[in-house]
Amino acid sequence: MTTLVFGHRNPDTDSVAAAVALSYLKNNLGFKTLPCILGNINKESQYVLDYFGLPVPQIIHNVKSQVRDLDYDVVTGIRPDSSILSAYKLMEQDNLRTLPIVDEEQRLLGIVTMKDIAMELVKGDFYKLKTSISNIVKDLDGKLLVGEDFTVEGRISVIAYYYKTVQDSLGQDDIIIVGDRYDIIECAIRSRVKLIILTSGQELPPKYIDLAKLQKVPIISVSLDTYTTAKLINQCNYVSFIMKSKGIVKFNHNQYLDEIKEVMISTNFRNYPVVAEDNTFLGFINKQHVLSPGKKKVILVDHNEYGQSAEGLNEAEIVEIIDHHKLGDISTAVPISFRNMPVGSTCTIIHQMFKELNIDLSKEIAGILLAGIISDTLFFKSPTTTQMDRQAVDELNLVLNLNLDNFAMQMFKVGTSLEGNSIEEIFYKDFKQFDLEGYKVGIGQVFTLDIEDVFNRKEQFIEFVHKTHENKGYFLTLLVITDILKEGSYLIFRCENNSFISVAFNVEPTQGIFVPGIVSRKKQVVPQILDAINIIK
Repeated sequence: MTTLVFGHRNPDTDSVAAAVALSYLKNNLGFKTLPCILGNINKESQYVLDYFGLPVPQIIHNVKSQVRDLDYDVVTGIRPDSSILSAYKLMEQDNLRTLPIVDEEQRLLGIVTMKDIAMELVKGDFYKLKTSISNIVKDLDGKLLVGEDFTVEGRISVIAYYYKTVQDSLGQDDIIIVGDRYDIIECAIRSRVKLIILTSGQELPPKYIDLAKLQKVPIISVSLDTYTTAKLINQCNYVSFIMKSKGIVKFNHNQYLDEIKEVMISTNFRNYPVVAEDNTFLGFINKQHVLSPGKKKVILVDHNEYGQSAEGLNEAEIVEIIDHHKLGDISTAVPISFRNMPVGSTCTIIHQMFKELNIDLSKEIAGILLAGIISDTLFFKSPTTTQMDRQAVDELNLVLNLNLDNFAMQMFKVGTSLEGNSIEEIFYKDFKQFDLEGYKVGIGQVFTLDIEDVFNRKEQFIEFVHKTHENKGYFLTLLVITDILKEGSYLIFRCENNSFISVAFNVEPTQGIFVPGIVSRKKQVVPQILDAINIIK
């Protein structure tokens, strides 16, 4: 199973770069992983991926358990022109209770069960046959004496009468089963019956062979006696004769388990077909599979809180976390690899892992790691910056030989442009929800060089923050607008405590107030909010 590697919702450059680079590292170590994102990437991340010639990771909306995650039964389907008897033998051989009927492209046409076969033996039409000559030869261990393979359809008769009794009743729709009754055989040939099945492996004199060829009447010789042949012949029918093709309850492999459980409870079948979008048959599931479902394997980067991660994370198996934030609320049932370091970027940690594991860096991977560090540390202006971040950039640039000042400025210029973005898009560009000492807090942050555009829409931002605050039931809703050049942030907010902003940031609680030196949500905004909460308690 492929392990999914992804960062937090509203992905920024650090989380996107970390997911791509860590997936590359894991794959080079022999694991099978896929880098993913939990939403559309921002302009800065798109610029970085384009600059280094890398594709945008796959978007996933959740990691809830799907049918495709189950260890369902893989069963080989049979064609509709297979015989009932061959279907039965296959089911006996592989201990199956249900068999899929598929076309040449493996698309599901129907199913047949052991019960269907049993009911055909008890209640079927014993005198009707529609199958191929080859099916009869194979199922009855026979040999074709005259004719070639084709679909034969007609009414079955076992002839035991004197030939004059039946000579006027035989016709071109009759399929006769007969022993060494040459008078009957000749009569049947001259009547141009549909098919003659000669039992007990009898040799047929050449004159009858020649006559059958002349009249174009096929003859099959079987080694079985007449009684056994008559008993088995209707099992040579096409399996499509008894398959169920309507009202089949089947599941798409992309369906979620919580969707199919109700259906399984209300229908109570033994097995349910699993199909792809184009109806290609993939296998069978039953209630036992759902009782012990498979789980998606995931690696989290740049976050370790449920509220910031993919929906359905509690249904997935977390195998590893790489992060540089405070410890969150994620828990696991078994020990996992958890690496959390007080550095400015998750990409710094992953660069360190490349060094420890002695895995060579391609220019593309070195580039996005470098970009992730520059982005998350605001090119070392953020207080979260450490010497390890600086050293990582220096070492990565030995591979790239970039003009770092020019690269960083161009990246920030593209990434902080708010042109064409709505109020909602700006607010949620980098938004995170926190549970701080029991207080529900929502904090959005946007970095920009275009402060004028924000303040031209100041009243709209205030209105949106107030509306979000009411809808989400937050104690504090805060939009931090960070001016990279001035190295500080403007605040737009709504709080249940009117004096809270003053306590947290030591400024007047007016909308759009500038707080110098505040650029990091993780290192400055969240800790100061926590301190203020403890003061007002």
